[in-house]
Amino acid sequence: MKVYEAIAKVMAAMGKEGITKDRKNQQQGYAFRGIDDVYNALSPLLAAHGLVVLPRVLSRECVERVTAKGGAIFYVTVEAEFDFVSVEDGSKHIVKTYGEAMDSADKATNKAMSAAYKYAAFQTFCIPTEGNNDADMETQQEFLPQYPQAKFDENKLNWKKSIDEKKVTAETLINTINSKYTLNEQQKTAIRNMEPIDQKEAA
Repeated sequence: MKVYEAIAKVMAAMGKEGITKDRKNQQQGYAFRGIDDVYNALSPLLAAHGLVVLPRVLSRECVERVTAKGGAIFYVTVEAEFDFVSVEDGSKHIVKTYGEAMDSADKATNKAMSAAYKYAAFQTFCIPTEGNNDADMETQQEFLPQYPQAKFDENKLNWKKSIDEKKVTAETLINTINSKYTLNEQQKTAIRNMEPIDQKEAA
């Protein structure tokens, strides 16, 4: 089956150069590889080694939520399959993956499909890189709900205990909460003030 030979050749070529994370999320500081980077790197290699990638969306789920600013945001999850087909003998291998994305307009599905393709390519060809985990170009922070103050007050003692016992740092705790909610500046300051002076100096 020539499809595996073609995949191996593309993998070998990508292993020499990889796709570096040259793009950066300006608001949150993430380095990432965009879908254009993947297309630009893979397109000539797929053509050179006679490998075609054909996408197929199996399912799509869309959930509408309210942002911290009162607007609408659409969360989309797609389940997709990709046929990796050898043009030499027609043999193929199917890769299934998922893509998730959100958008306040009509781009959530497109973004989710791009994410599914990216990760299918990363995992199939073992594309090397360096840096942090992938992130969207557009920050998601503005789309996340505000952390409720009542819930914040309820959790303060447990957070303080975890920080005192050095199970977590203030910045790690802030980043963890910010992955699901938006903390205001007063809440962030309150969490940072939970950290003992010696831990702040060590950081």
